[in-house]
Amino acid sequence: MAQLRRHRPVFHSEADLQDGFARVVWELVPEVQFWLEVPQRLSGKAEYLDLLCIGPEARTAIEFKYFTRSWTGTAGTPAEDYALKAHAATDLARLHFVRDIARLERFCRRSEQNGLALLLTNEASLWTPPGPGRRPTRDHDFRIHEGRELTGTLLWAEGTYERNTCRLRGAYPLAWEQHSRQDGPGGEFRYLAVFVSPSATGDART
Repeated sequence: MAQLRRHRPVFHSEADLQDGFARVVWELVPEVQFWLEVPQRLSGKAEYLDLLCIGPEARTAIEFKYFTRSWTGTAGTPAEDYALKAHAATDLARLHFVRDIARLERFCRRSEQNGLALLLTNEASLWTPPGPGRRPTRDHDFRIHEGRELTGTLLWAEGTYERNTCRLRGAYPLAWEQHSRQDGPGGEFRYLAVFVSPSATGDART
């Protein structure tokens, strides 16, 4: 990420982020092979990994999320114009990120397989803890703010919508990192990286 931010402090889309990340992998560790949108047959059905990196001793699956609020400006080297749209539904952003972690746990069934869930955003409400006295929302269990730990069974709307229940076998303390700071409202970009080790295996289901 440190190498990536030197030239790409902002991205146009999630696909743009995936491509930029893969290019940096190739620059830093050319011996690692990588493929985008790789099908994997898990739990009897085909699922797609955003990026699969294969090295001499291990395979790393990476899932990306790029969630934005509105921001317009110029950034990067060479300089490029950006006009980011607001995705608005922060509750679904949290849900989909947690689902990525659960999917990676299913992938990490063998000792040579591990995973990384990566979320990049300029939406501060995702990394900011809710204020004291705030009433629980339907995505309360799925909060991913700084200092939170994700583990166990996470219920959507206190379990009233079973389809969104996520079960995590591992425990994941969350720490956000700075990616870049641009001018204007929505100009701060942070990322959250969650590593999934082979020990977090099992048949966790989303």
